[in-house]
Amino acid sequence: MHSSRGRRSPFRVVASLVAVGALVGGLAACSSSPAAPESGLAQAGAEGVDDGSTLTLWTRAPLEKQAKLLVEAYNSSHQNKVELTVVPNDDYVAKVGAAAGSNSLPDLFAADIVYAPNWVQQGLFQDLTTNIDGLSFKDQINKGHLDAGTADGKEHVLPFVLDLSMLFWNKDLFKQAGLDPEVGPKNYAEFAEYAKKIQALNLPDTYGTATGLNCGGCTLFTWFPSIWADGNEVLSDDGTESLLASDDAKEIYSTWKDLVDSGAVLPSSIDEAGPTWTAGFTEGKVGLQFYPATLLSSTPFDAGVSGIPGVNGGQSTFVGGDGIGVSKDSTKGAQAWNFLNWLMSEDAQVGVLAKNGDAVSRSDLTDNQYSSADPRVVTINEVAAKGKTPVALNFQQAFNAPNSPWLTMIRNEILGGKNTVDADNDQISAVLSQ
Repeated sequence: MHSSRGRRSPFRVVASLVAVGALVGGLAACSSSPAAPESGLAQAGAEGVDDGSTLTLWTRAPLEKQAKLLVEAYNSSHQNKVELTVVPNDDYVAKVGAAAGSNSLPDLFAADIVYAPNWVQQGLFQDLTTNIDGLSFKDQINKGHLDAGTADGKEHVLPFVLDLSMLFWNKDLFKQAGLDPEVGPKNYAEFAEYAKKIQALNLPDTYGTATGLNCGGCTLFTWFPSIWADGNEVLSDDGTESLLASDDAKEIYSTWKDLVDSGAVLPSSIDEAGPTWTAGFTEGKVGLQFYPATLLSSTPFDAGVSGIPGVNGGQSTFVGGDGIGVSKDSTKGAQAWNFLNWLMSEDAQVGVLAKNGDAVSRSDLTDNQYSSADPRVVTINEVAAKGKTPVALNFQQAFNAPNSPWLTMIRNEILGGKNTVDADNDQISAVLSQ
């Protein structure tokens, strides 16, 4: 999810134009490829087959820590062996696209959950409906990830690793600013107020807050929850219309413009495209920040954690991270299902992920021996139930691409003060509906 935990977002979803072009080309080639080989999924049985087969698995670099832990645990307890390939984040989309076009995808591969609907629609994953429906705890599996991998009533993806956007704060800086270190802001106005109080400390190279204003994934990951927290939506039900010109959305944009103009935002945030958007907070130089929950275990100081507040109160989170499925090219579906079935088990969810301080993908396992030892993990798990995962086929083009209309809106409203929200929102809708 990588080489520098404090410097790279687990949810960084920005792909280069070259990568996107490669994906489109790869998928176009894939659409005329021969029929997928028999994989044995239909005969996999409840637990799949553990016969000593070698399985290949790809994941993007931001999930490296969790992926390695999971693979090591599986390999040490099963005859099957999983060979893990970790791909640089910015190369992942291109690599998947090229492999899809040449019918050489690995047995299993993870997908940033916002990409999953498009990749499912393009036929990159095999149908797991029978297998998933046979799980006694299916109703407890994170619904956002299941929905993102469902097309025409057929399920193709399970959660691999959840990543949630949360509000983190530096308790020491809170104390210095006269704020209660145990209590975070209740609404968006208080968030801005607290950031300005920390800025007023005038500590060297220390700022109230930070983000990635040139990073579509960073901003949507951390701003959308403030709209959901008040009971509003960011997209239409079918994912073809943007609802990001609402009063609450405009309040978020104006708040960030004010924070930037007042000097309370880490200056590098203006050009930050994603690779180091969490570095300032991790280094203790930022007071409070909307931040990936997967970085909790690697935050080197005492940090407070809460859900992301709405404009008028409430809390929510973006349920991000990656889903995982069996590729269209795998001939080892029964063995691949053995890994996926284990991935959903208590051994993996609690014994590996919860133990590492990560959120679990099953609501019936949120209260466990590891979460109860750290109240912040309990908070993360509780907020996860209030979070959402937006689903749209053209999500990448509308929000994550370097030239996306979402980034254009951010530049216009926060950095340019152009007040073109309605027109920019229409442009996002135009891309979503293509």
